Amino acid sequence: MTRSLTLTERQHEELRGMLFPGDGLEAAAILICRYTGPKRERLIVADILNVPDGVCATRKRDFVSWPGSSIEEAIDKAEQHADAIVLTHSHPGGGLKFSRVDDASDRVTMPGLFAAIEADGPYHGSAIMTPDGAMKARVYDEIGRHQKIDQVWRIGRNITNLTTPSACHVMPFGKQMTDSFARQTACVIGVSGTGTLVAELLARKGVGHLILIDFDTIEHKNLNRIVNSTIADADENRSKTQMMAEAIARYAPNTRVTIIDAPIDERKAVIAASSADILFSCVDSMVGRSIAELISRYCLIPLIDMGVTIPTRRDADGHPHIADVCGRIDFVSPDGPSLTDRGVVTAEGLRAEYLLANAPEAAKREIEAGYISGVHEEAPSVMALNMRAASDAVLEWIERQYLYRLDGSTGFARTLFSHAAGEVEHFSEDDFACDSVHGIAQGLVEPLLGIPGLARPNRKDAA
Repeated sequence: MTRSLTLTERQHEELRGMLFPGDGLEAAAILICRYTGPKRERLIVADILNVPDGVCATRKRDFVSWPGSSIEEAIDKAEQHADAIVLTHSHPGGGLKFSRVDDASDRVTMPGLFAAIEADGPYHGSAIMTPDGAMKARVYDEIGRHQKIDQVWRIGRNITNLTTPSACHVMPFGKQMTDSFARQTACVIGVSGTGTLVAELLARKGVGHLILIDFDTIEHKNLNRIVNSTIADADENRSKTQMMAEAIARYAPNTRVTIIDAPIDERKAVIAASSADILFSCVDSMVGRSIAELISRYCLIPLIDMGVTIPTRRDADGHPHIADVCGRIDFVSPDGPSLTDRGVVTAEGLRAEYLLANAPEAAKREIEAGYISGVHEEAPSVMALNMRAASDAVLEWIERQYLYRLDGSTGFARTLFSHAAGEVEHFSEDDFACDSVHGIAQGLVEPLLGIPGLARPNRKDAA
């Protein structure tokens, strides 16, 4: 079942400009949409084709006639990756619903799309937009049955369901917000110190589907910072994802939990994450963050990344002292400044992690890693710090959908807090140069995320 259609804020502005040229008449455009998710549950806009006003045979306030040449161009593009074609037109007079004329047009046009495209794509569809930018969309299968798409997401500074643009007027933290979250999917990458806390908050918020991704198991040394974990879990060396899924079932039985016991840089983890409406990156490695930002960019999913640290200093006698207790939360739009652009992921850091994994002796000379920088702690007591970062991260997601900030979201692309200094700093996207534009809305084309190691296994080679 197709659950949602997603486009970026920039794509939405481009589409709106095509559909409302200013003359009060209907206009048309074509969306080339790519599937993501293991069951193709999400559609993302990979390309937008304008249908020039001058080539339309008829344009009225309540009718537009499409030229066949524009649809032929869309068919040629869609065949390359088995994409869906979504025929889109405006309703200049308002009215966010499909008309009888729209229904009749789809009955004629949709069979032609399925006949023309030989690729194995299960759906094509249609959409309408009103002058305020609100949208409705639906998809058809090969035998003509149609399904309404309840969520059309615009992702940018805010996260807006265009089918219900009045959501910004909904009182946050109430029943309407809970009902909305029940229809959404969140993915937590890294289910450890901050990750278990994020998952706990999301489940208790009533998120309908949680995807938990982590390869690790519970040890005695991390019982003091992994919520819901027990001595029995550590004794049995249970997986973190399984432990958390069972805990969630006890207090949030309506939340469906999918667990992936694998690192995020494995193929099955990437495909699972691609079905989410939001990604929470709770990992402590640059490799993990690098994959998370690629999933965000390729699959048009907003990403919230967080990190905490306790830097230390040494006095003249060599005794360690706390220099700060701090944390960072980054909200990353798919086509905005990435974690690489922001300096969170660096070539030097990736190299150090590679050495740590493959040449540990060399790595010791180049990197000191951990919660408490410069001091080795086997079981750091950082749960209170993790709680603050996890809470701020979840609130960031809530605020982007239900706008309660007095100054809006523009200046909050990054939040840094220093508990030692009692200070909080905020940064906007304009504070970072956006250089990483490759891969936007490419979806799950092979090789996944443009990484050869994530390509689909070749059965002939396996034989």
